[in-house]
Amino acid sequence: MELFGIDVGGSGIKGAKVNLETGELSSERFRLATPQPATPKAMAQTVKEVLEHFDWKGPVGVGFPTIVANGQCKSQSNLHEDWLGVQIDELFKKTCGNDFNIVNDADAAGLAEMNFGAGKGKDGLVLTVTLGTGIGSGMFYNGVLIPNSELGHLRYKKFKPVERYAADSARKRNELSYDEWAERLDYFFNYVNRVCSPDLIIVGGGASKKWEKLAPHFSDNNLVVAQTRNEAGIIGAAMASKGMS
Repeated sequence: MELFGIDVGGSGIKGAKVNLETGELSSERFRLATPQPATPKAMAQTVKEVLEHFDWKGPVGVGFPTIVANGQCKSQSNLHEDWLGVQIDELFKKTCGNDFNIVNDADAAGLAEMNFGAGKGKDGLVLTVTLGTGIGSGMFYNGVLIPNSELGHLRYKKFKPVERYAADSARKRNELSYDEWAERLDYFFNYVNRVCSPDLIIVGGGASKKWEKLAPHFSDNNLVVAQTRNEAGIIGAAMASKGMS
């Protein structure tokens, strides 16, 4: 079965066809830069351009970087202020003509990893963490998604979200070495363990490419690297287009 997934990120909007029998991309991934400013109208147009590249007319699943409830944006998070309250699925359908199912982007990545990666067959409380511009999280109990966990928004010093301290954007902003960044990530993982007591944490996103540099610095022994790596968001979004979230 071939479906279509789009992963919306702070720097890029990526889409591809996905074979849901194998959990692999069945086309080359196509990426366009996230428009700046990333207003609803501008981002909807970019999504349309991604679909036109593939001439895709069927349903589309989208992983979107915010709290999503019934297709609606419930939190501004790192988005343009105009997004708050927008019915994302209706906006995209009006712009593109396709039917859309919208899920939190980290939840989408988690769905891929739980079905085709390191979380497959794992019971108990499993967290999937995506490290990129922000820190996203997917929470699963006995394989069932608990949506919109947003662990990157746990409070840190001066009441700022911890992703401002430990995300990849913080590494770039503060010009951290990978050793220094790993120390900050270790703080985050220990924080999550204290709050949630998960049985397993699966680490993905762009940072998974640097796992060999980061992992030796982690004090937690229940961390593993994601197997679907940077394609997880697209795969999980495609799953959501079929209502598998």
